[in-house]
Amino acid sequence: MLTIIIYAFGIMYTPGPVNLLGIHSGINGKVTDHIGFFIGIACAMFILFVTLGFLGNTFINPTFIPYMSLLGCCYIIYIAWKIMSVRVSVSPASGEERVLSIWDGLFMQLLNPKGLLATLPIATIQFPSENIQGSAIVIWSIGLSVMAFGAPFSYSLIGLLIGKKLNNPNYFKIFNIFMAMLLVTVAINIGYEYVFLKLR
Repeated sequence: MLTIIIYAFGIMYTPGPVNLLGIHSGINGKVTDHIGFFIGIACAMFILFVTLGFLGNTFINPTFIPYMSLLGCCYIIYIAWKIMSVRVSVSPASGEERVLSIWDGLFMQLLNPKGLLATLPIATIQFPSENIQGSAIVIWSIGLSVMAFGAPFSYSLIGLLIGKKLNNPNYFKIFNIFMAMLLVTVAINIGYEYVFLKLR
């Protein structure tokens, strides 16, 4: 079950469009103004986790889990490679900006590919593998949604504390490498526990 948390942390807390908006709000001193936006993101993740969790639990045959896990491992390593090789630049805009609402967060995250990428392996592979079903899916989805709220919120606080020093992309490069290594570790762990041990 620790692999679920590590994977969720690794994928949710890497710089992406939502987290960069969080930094941007912090740099511009609008952390509290964007709390609704962060709540909207958490609500979207809850919807994705619950929907995919129940679909995965209903339609995933346990005999397919090792093969799906293998695909999931390859996919996680691919994401880690993409995270490690991405170039990130943060440039705060000048002037007044519109405060993002809860609805902006909800629809942005539901339409954000990274949201689906974060939930799909957990809900369809890791939930069934750990026998998380029924009300446990809802409880786990709430916990993971709180983590989803924490990602852009923490980026916003970092932006507020560090301010313009955060414009240096080298900070993000180091962070990306660390997160990519976490994801590779999770992929190896899933590969050993759910593929190697199940198929040998």
